[in-house]
Amino acid sequence: MRVLIDEVTGLTSGTEPDDGQLDALYGAPRLPWLRVNMVETVDGAATGPDGRSGSINNDPDGRVFHALRARADVVLVGAGTVRAEEYGTAGVPIVLVSRSGDLPVSLVDAPRGSVLMATCAAAPGLSETVERLGEDGVLVLGDDRVDLVALREALVERGWGRILSEGGPHLLTDMLAAGIVDEVCTSQVPRLVGGDHRRITVGSHLDVPTRLATLLEEDGTLLARWFVQA
Repeated sequence: MRVLIDEVTGLTSGTEPDDGQLDALYGAPRLPWLRVNMVETVDGAATGPDGRSGSINNDPDGRVFHALRARADVVLVGAGTVRAEEYGTAGVPIVLVSRSGDLPVSLVDAPRGSVLMATCAAAPGLSETVERLGEDGVLVLGDDRVDLVALREALVERGWGRILSEGGPHLLTDMLAAGIVDEVCTSQVPRLVGGDHRRITVGSHLDVPTRLATLLEEDGTLLARWFVQA
């Protein structure tokens, strides 16, 4: 892996960062800080032929994925993505975002406190999820849909200032529309998959300016940090 652009630490172009330098390259400029990490192909697909992002991941993307998780206080992810990718627990708490309030099967038996649910008052699965996760493990934010601004505030109030979201595309789109995202990290893998795949954002129209802060490259994979401009 080599540095192409670095406006964060000032590493010279061509530097091959060690683990400590990679950690510094992905440091948050301030706290709280909410970053989203997404992977895509050259032709813009956020998933591979099987409909999962895991099928387009590669080693460079994996190295950054683990570096970002190591820097996070909490992982924020849509429940649909958890179901599609069959998430397990992480080294930090996982907060699921779901309008239904239903707990994905892969996390039903997760240890108490390792998984939280952010949902709304009208969620049909609310009662069952409160029973499984406990009242402290369920954030009821909004009546008919999850209030994402309130969600960010709730996580920060719990002391989780370094928030890492892993999407998926619907959650990323909604968070960008709500104005709560500070940074989008992208891994563009050197593959073309064709077909009718989702992009890393879907649905609603967006016009969110960003600034390229970091660009790394390894074997054709481009790994970037894009700071969202206010």
